[in-house]
Amino acid sequence: MTNTEQLSPRVAIREDLLSYPLTDLAQVRLVGSACEHCREVFFGKASVCANCGAPDPQARPLSDRGTLWTYTVIRHKPPGDYKGPEPFVPFAIGLVQIPDGLRVLAPIACDLRELRIGLPLQFRAFVRPGSHDPEVVSFEFAPVQ
Repeated sequence: MTNTEQLSPRVAIREDLLSYPLTDLAQVRLVGSACEHCREVFFGKASVCANCGAPDPQARPLSDRGTLWTYTVIRHKPPGDYKGPEPFVPFAIGLVQIPDGLRVLAPIACDLRELRIGLPLQFRAFVRPGSHDPEVVSFEFAPVQ
């Protein structure tokens, strides 16, 4: 962890998925790892290449643009400790094909009537509503404006 990470009043929804610092959300990107031996790219930071076993894949930011590859609409409140809006509002999750050769599972922030395979999307980092001390930074994809 760097000094910048330690001083941030925010934490990522999962360690090693987002770039730091988290203070400027417009600059936050998804992070991946690229193997210098076999050229495989992974979502998140990795210490070993899952494809060829080579050590120390290089962390790098991933593209902030993608295309909706497939999706589903969640129309019923998930069981358990659901942390979304109350009352429940249906939402979409989808696999977003990014130019780095990955498909990323993420919420899709748009009017559900806009959803279609091939929809151009853009990455967005945001602070999860209701999170505090520290704030939790999550991500979604939304239609390109």
